[in-house]
Amino acid sequence: MISIIIPLYNQADKIEKCLKSILAQTYENYEIIVVNDRSSDKLGKIVEQTKKDFGVKIEWLHNQENHGAPYSRNKGFRQSHGEYLLFCDADIILENDTLESMLEALQKNPGASYAYPSFKFGHKFFKLWEFDADKLKQMPYIHSTALIRREHFPEKGWDESLKKLQDWDLWLTMLAAGYSGVWIDRILFRIDGGGHTMSSWLPSFAYKLFPFLPSVKKYKKAMEIVKNKHGISLK
Repeated sequence: MISIIIPLYNQADKIEKCLKSILAQTYENYEIIVVNDRSSDKLGKIVEQTKKDFGVKIEWLHNQENHGAPYSRNKGFRQSHGEYLLFCDADIILENDTLESMLEALQKNPGASYAYPSFKFGHKFFKLWEFDADKLKQMPYIHSTALIRREHFPEKGWDESLKKLQDWDLWLTMLAAGYSGVWIDRILFRIDGGGHTMSSWLPSFAYKLFPFLPSVKKYKKAMEIVKNKHGISLK
């Protein structure tokens, strides 16, 4: 079974499309765990209406305070039961065969701990590449929406102290434990914008030409924090 864990904070405008894309999957052996991170919008009504309309069971967890996506993902993980994990932000819209394709990739590659695809962020196409440990140490290129073998997921889960690049930190943590991924050469999901891990995007040239931008400064600081944590050179 696949456990689909969705951290959710004030994304009532996103969650319906996300849930419908999950319910349209060709692979049906999954559970859905939604973790409400103290939202103040009307997302509860949307989730409940989706459950009613489709007759599907959705486990609905609530945080007493707003803790952030890593905390919510860890909370969902602790309540999950699947042999495989998919952390799916509320702004993710899956292709109909995403679960089937990811699971097939892991079954065909027993040495891989997770399967990750190419994806789209709005109209921007992120075509990725075969797993490269050296490249992973230098840049975050694998999105958090990857199918992970439960037995290889870190015991401590997501680092709840990190505000940005939590997905990069996760893959580096798994790499240090000897775990690697397998790439699926297809677009299997798109990001509708406004999620926890990739709410904005800047073209690569912006980081060189506009170092004074607040978003660029925050990104570079986050890179420095993660590299220091994993003992990676800052050059």
